[in-house]
Amino acid sequence: MLQFGTARPDHLYVLRPTAFGLLVHEGRLACVRIDRGENSYLDLPGGARDGEETEAEAVVREYREETGLRVAPRERLTEAAQFVDKTDGRTVNNTGGFWTLVLLDPVPSGKIEDDHELVWLDPVEALVELRHEAHAWAVAVWMRARTTL
Repeated sequence: MLQFGTARPDHLYVLRPTAFGLLVHEGRLACVRIDRGENSYLDLPGGARDGEETEAEAVVREYREETGLRVAPRERLTEAAQFVDKTDGRTVNNTGGFWTLVLLDPVPSGKIEDDHELVWLDPVEALVELRHEAHAWAVAVWMRARTTL
């Protein structure tokens, strides 16, 4: 598995099983802007798996919580890990799959996370703007795969 980011030697990075999704609608990629004031950033929707949850189950749940969108998993595109210094001070190594998704309902409803805002970006813009290298890499893998279909 590819490892992105740089671990600071004075920190312990806890393994955090995750799943993130790539959803395209009308040529735009779904991303979330996480509101941290001046330190706001863009991520692919997704996050940590809960308990015995599968990656596919996690990405569907996380999409609903972060964007309000109802989605279904299509295929596991790739996997990667990313060292992350979280805003709450924790240090984790997000490790898991990136999934392509199918949009079941284009009307967002049921969003839980108030600090997450759904934004639709041109995939090239997302490639440049996403905070994590692993997320940008997954978008690049998706872009290359769709040109060969």
